[in-house]
Amino acid sequence: MYCLQWLLPVLLIPKPLNPALWFNHSMFMGFYLLSFLLERKPCAICALVFLAALFLICYSCWGNCFLYHCHDSTLPDSAHDPSIVGN
Repeated sequence: MYCLQWLLPVLLIPKPLNPALWFNHSMFMGFYLLSFLLERKPCAICALVFLAALFLICYSCWGNCFLYHCHDSTLPDSAHDPSIVGN
């Protein structure tokens, strides 16, 4: 279970508000997970717990799933603020 301390914080990294950065964020997270799985080779229990947590977060559409954006969830109002998003 030692390897879960490296996997579970990945689920807590927030998705960027700017929709243009969602692809970059998902690619970074995907490559991080792939490189972690290839380099550290976590035990089967840790991998199953992480995949179950990832599936539950993405299935419930809480908004922090880095694999895709749920179409039912709306962006926060601050996402349309030019001072946050930029020009």
